Amino acid sequence: MTLVAGIDSSTQSCKVVICDADTGRLVRTATSPHPRGTEVHPGLWWEALQQTITSAGGFEDVAAVSVGAQQHGMVCLDEAGQVVRDALLWNDTRSAEAATQLIDELGGPDAWAKRVGVVPVAAITATKLRWLADHEPQHADATAAVCLPHDWLTWRLTGSSDLADLRTDRSDASGTGYYSAESDEYQYDLLALALRGRIPTVPGVLGPRESAGATPQGVVLGPGAGDNAAAALGLGATDGDCVVSLGTSGVVSAVGHAAPHDPEGIVAGFADATGRQLPLVCTLNGAPVLAAVAEMLRVDFDEFDRLALSAPAGADGLVLVPYFEGERSPNLPNATGALHGVTTRNLHPANIARAAVEGLLSSMAFCIDKIRDQGVDARRIILIGGAARSEAVRRIAPAVFGTPVQVPTPAEYVALGAARQAAWVLSGQQEPPNWSVGDTARYEADPTPQVLDQYHSAAPLTLR
Repeated sequence: MTLVAGIDSSTQSCKVVICDADTGRLVRTATSPHPRGTEVHPGLWWEALQQTITSAGGFEDVAAVSVGAQQHGMVCLDEAGQVVRDALLWNDTRSAEAATQLIDELGGPDAWAKRVGVVPVAAITATKLRWLADHEPQHADATAAVCLPHDWLTWRLTGSSDLADLRTDRSDASGTGYYSAESDEYQYDLLALALRGRIPTVPGVLGPRESAGATPQGVVLGPGAGDNAAAALGLGATDGDCVVSLGTSGVVSAVGHAAPHDPEGIVAGFADATGRQLPLVCTLNGAPVLAAVAEMLRVDFDEFDRLALSAPAGADGLVLVPYFEGERSPNLPNATGALHGVTTRNLHPANIARAAVEGLLSSMAFCIDKIRDQGVDARRIILIGGAARSEAVRRIAPAVFGTPVQVPTPAEYVALGAARQAAWVLSGQQEPPNWSVGDTARYEADPTPQVLDQYHSAAPLTLR
């Protein structure tokens, strides 16, 4: 049996899965935590990875490995390959003003949408580079290369210290703001615009089944992928599949061939990990919304689900707008969450729990509609992520979305997608291996359009 490994270096943790290369059967796995915060030294990711590899039984019997990781994070390296400063993560919003500057300097959001399919928001790498140039010019001057978390980890796994050996893939490069997923080319003038004239080295972009080299022990390295593209590959998502992921953030992505050019900047023109496009909408608020409300109600998740399912659709008029950490879709970095429609008759735990679930799902429905507005065919909805383990989320989702929802067996799909990519690179075949994703449950419910109507009426009030 040939073994391959997949790594998921996420915001919260590092996960490693080791699988049978032919079938995808999970052989062993391990996880280690990452430090909290929106600014993290990459060396801490490396330490967590080494610990996780050891806990997973090592890579001595592994033939190939790929890395999936959180997107957009800014990793700056000097000429010697040393980290210049702590990485700014996707959820660091200090670059919101920089995003506005960059939009204006290129001629508006439509110019960005046409060039790279992405309109700058605080999350993307280009805006973080502008913030660096303006607030830490000495660090910008010292930056000889800029890369993303998965690029850096793959590079470390090679054992190289040569910046010329940095590699990435289309999916992660497409989230930088200076790479076009449609043309598959870096836009170096946009990189220079972000860094006020500086043009550091950027990783070479590999195709979906090209090798990034090997570890010193001879383990073949796949190109890696951004977390959403890796998850889609792990799920076996194909044309017309829309993946709704409710993890730390909320993400809606759809596999296809159309490259969106959304001047609103809500739908990002990302690439997937198979050579196709992955139009994507990301929110800053995902499963933590439910965790925060459950904590406020002083109940565990089982009781939270029971409460939410005991309340009527629409929560008797109670509406929660889940902008707890600001918001990216729509682009409202300084917004806060709000509870609307409160009366003496509806303010009780069951309605609050129901409103939290419906508010989060309504935010995702907004994202699905924006993808469809770009002409993207989103026929089948697949629900994954930590919040997909919630029975309330599973049962209420088809009602809010107005369509059946597929919920696969909970698994580490980012890591599994990375492992499947490693197996693909190892095989040398034109298509990735046909792995099973296990059992999938189908959830149906009568549509509740009034819930979305309530939400769309309440959301603008958050800005007043």
